[in-house]
Amino acid sequence: MRRHGALFAFLVMVALAPLVIPPFYVTLLNYIGLATLVTLGLVVLTGVAGIVSFGQQAFVGIAAYTTAVLAVVLGVSPWLTLLACLAITAAAGLLLGAITLRLSGHYLSISTIAWGIAIYYLFGNLPLLGQYSGIDNIPSVSLFGWELDSGSESYYLIWVFVVAALVAAKNLLDSRCGRAIRALRFRSVMAESFGVDTASLKVVVFLYAALLAGLSGWLYAHFLRFVSPHAFGVNAGIDYLFMAVIGGASQVWGALLGASVLTMLKEWLKDLLPAMFQRTGNYEIVVFGVLMVFLLHRTRDGLAPALSRILPAGPAKSRPADAPALARRAKPASGTDLLALRGLVKRFGGLVAVNDVSFEMKSGEILGLIGPNGAGKSTLFNLITGVLDSDAGAIEFRGERVERATQREIARRGVSRTFQHVNLVSTMSVIENVAIGAHLRGGSGTIAAMLHTERAEERQLLAEAARQLDRVGLGDHLFEAAGSLPLGQQRIVEIARALCADPVLLLMDEPAAGLRFAEKQALAELLRRLRGEGMSILLVEHDMEFVMDLVDRLVVIDFGEKLAQGLPAEIQANPAVREAYLGGVE
Repeated sequence: MRRHGALFAFLVMVALAPLVIPPFYVTLLNYIGLATLVTLGLVVLTGVAGIVSFGQQAFVGIAAYTTAVLAVVLGVSPWLTLLACLAITAAAGLLLGAITLRLSGHYLSISTIAWGIAIYYLFGNLPLLGQYSGIDNIPSVSLFGWELDSGSESYYLIWVFVVAALVAAKNLLDSRCGRAIRALRFRSVMAESFGVDTASLKVVVFLYAALLAGLSGWLYAHFLRFVSPHAFGVNAGIDYLFMAVIGGASQVWGALLGASVLTMLKEWLKDLLPAMFQRTGNYEIVVFGVLMVFLLHRTRDGLAPALSRILPAGPAKSRPADAPALARRAKPASGTDLLALRGLVKRFGGLVAVNDVSFEMKSGEILGLIGPNGAGKSTLFNLITGVLDSDAGAIEFRGERVERATQREIARRGVSRTFQHVNLVSTMSVIENVAIGAHLRGGSGTIAAMLHTERAEERQLLAEAARQLDRVGLGDHLFEAAGSLPLGQQRIVEIARALCADPVLLLMDEPAAGLRFAEKQALAELLRRLRGEGMSILLVEHDMEFVMDLVDRLVVIDFGEKLAQGLPAEIQANPAVREAYLGGVE
């Protein structure tokens, strides 16, 4: 309700602004709206997904020049050029994304600077585009015979698109796809293990940001009715990135806040500072740089999060409404062959991390995998789940070879896991983290999310996440930030997320690490209950008391080789196992 009230108040202010403020400020608001569209793409691309781009101004220029050429040279209607702008921008985004997204880290950022500069000089050197003189006399947009040929008339066209884009972006990030996007920045391996196609999703996000920039370019050309290369240089790309940082790089409404602050501040300083110093010059750049450094020191997450901490909190969120249960996969009959490793080998250069390891697992059992630190247990987990490719040997799951399958393919077959080190998106709520586990149990895409047409499926996914959190005893923590929980509870959240995938085989890497005694007892009871429901569990754990009272069988590995296997009592009495753990026996 609070969200809808704030949106309504914002819409009223947008609608009334041209009626109560001077024309100069209406024009300034137009520039803010144009910048907001580009910055919004950067919020999703850079602030959320972690793909830093200094080249968004190139997409603005591509669209602006496309509509200028089509409208001026060929006389095409501006509304038809909008479709052409988006199509050409999309093609450019896919091409540049295919090249750029193969890189990572600072190499990726540098590549965006490189093609941003190249496209800028392309604009300035092509005679068809007017070279550095640009193209003028671009026709204005008309709507049902109404010519939008002034700042106040263009205002409503620009801000209809801005409001729609802000709402659509908010819907996107609050969806199944949005949770996957938020996991891209630091948790891509985790996301892949639950079926997220991270490579394709990065392309989608890159394309999304390019299209928003292209929309801004189309509006820019028909608002100013003139385009030239100077508006699409690298400095413009840096300004857009600054806007995202100032407003809050991970906040949808931070795009609007950052664009407003930077645009208005630069305009005011441009007039104020020369009057103060009694001479002309670019003093606003100096002052702005100092203010930027101060801002980043005081609130490095941006203004939007800082304001949200000051403003009164809204009503507490309520539990997801009951929804029809998601479809569940059939569990194999207890005692049938489930998982088999045959002669598995994995090398890292000259180090043999896993050497000719073989064992089998039946459905409906808890199999413990133990060994000293560095024995190769986590490497085995990564081989089974497709994080790593084996150098030799075979992995069979339910009778099918999977040693060359991807993480997503293995997840689709019903294998889910937890991680040795906590692998949560700390800024997301507990329920959102758990809902990532159900990613493959939904099917709605980004378009449905932006249009808000996937609400029925979203209710099902969140209801399932809430049920799994109740199942593991964390039902009272649904809306807390996952990173604020104690380590032990964070591990339990990971278990709930794995259960949300409705697995056939659950791989658990040291789930009891960091838990208190009572929490371990509750975890053991949960795992016994899951086994009673037909789930198969492969468990790595160092707490021998916890393991021995829980598992049906044990496999022991040391220095990457299988040392022993058998019942817990047999393993406890095995001299080779005692020597591996204790360094010798008397």
